[in-house]
Amino acid sequence: MEKEYHYDIVVVGGGPAGSSSAFQAAKNGMKVALLEKENSIAETVRTSGVTWIKNIKEYEIPDDCFNPIKNYSFCSPNNQVTISDSIPQAAVLDVRKTYRWLAKQAENLGVDVFVKTNVKDVIKNTDGDIVGVIANSTEGIAKFFGKIMIDASGFGSVVSKSMGFVTQWKRFGAGAEYEVKAENVDPETWWLMVGQKYSPAGYAWIFPISKEVVRIGVGVGKPDSEIDPTERLKELMESKEGPIKNLGKITPIEFHYGLIPNDGLSRKTIYNNLILVGDTAGQANPLVLEGIRYAIKFGRVAGDVASKAIKSGKTNEENLFPYEDHWKKEIEAKIKSAGKVQDRWIGLSDEQWDKELDIIKELKAEEFLDFIKADFGLSNMLKLATHHPKLAVRQLFGLVKGIGK
Repeated sequence: MEKEYHYDIVVVGGGPAGSSSAFQAAKNGMKVALLEKENSIAETVRTSGVTWIKNIKEYEIPDDCFNPIKNYSFCSPNNQVTISDSIPQAAVLDVRKTYRWLAKQAENLGVDVFVKTNVKDVIKNTDGDIVGVIANSTEGIAKFFGKIMIDASGFGSVVSKSMGFVTQWKRFGAGAEYEVKAENVDPETWWLMVGQKYSPAGYAWIFPISKEVVRIGVGVGKPDSEIDPTERLKELMESKEGPIKNLGKITPIEFHYGLIPNDGLSRKTIYNNLILVGDTAGQANPLVLEGIRYAIKFGRVAGDVASKAIKSGKTNEENLFPYEDHWKKEIEAKIKSAGKVQDRWIGLSDEQWDKELDIIKELKAEEFLDFIKADFGLSNMLKLATHHPKLAVRQLFGLVKGIGK
């Protein structure tokens, strides 16, 4: 039997972008539906959960949802460096707990959360604009109508693809990780492992989430490499490469696999009655391929802009433009600069990575964090490249506009 629902805003995807969009829209007085295809929010974990304390505090995420990090260790085949800070500034999230907390915050404001609701198609009006979606649910086919749709369906971009607005991402990261119980865990230190034996176009990682549990993973850039990250991960864990050997006995708890766009900010993110947010919009930091903070932040912006458009009675592209204008002004220059660094990193040999770590160790903790977070816009990058007392750092940042040549 076919059911029909009518809302002000329909959000597709129960991840951080979707829950945050729904939360802000409901806070602004909108009637909101949040659709999630899985049996529960965050039933499947697709991310390693790296983010930053500053953003966690900004969004009031509870302390029991994350593990703070203050030491940042890199290793290449023949080199190793650790940058330590006096206080934790990075974090590894309990992804499932965090996502469910975000969805619960939205639900507490009156958002109707529909799980086991898999969007299969869109509904258009006579002008060809989106006015709803069709989903398979436990009760059969369901139609959800809304004045604005927010596509937060992640990498798959279900709504935008159904509208014919986007195609599959050309460049993306594929990541595989095991969450494991380990004998020896330093809960304040993460590891990034670079070089051919770890990943020919990416990196491997060890991210602690408690005093006993870490996530060990491998990320591979596509189509830059044909390596299967799952197979490479198994090889590294079996051979106990690099810092993995220091973990002692390892007992796997859960396997995670995910895809994240790495195509730069190439997509238009507003159309009549439609907003794209999070991974759907390609809002990801290319250096370590993390985007949870962007998903939450710009999800809230999407919910706010959508609400105001509905209240104005105009939900066309022009009235949704403040959303795209906002997020582009905030991160476009930073992502482009970080993309230039990433392009260079992808081509490095093992010997070059050994030298790169010598450069990275010259950075102060604050400089390193701004760098790895992609918080350096072009002007800041050029300033550091020009004025840093260490010539090596000038070389690292000499990636833009020919600086350092």
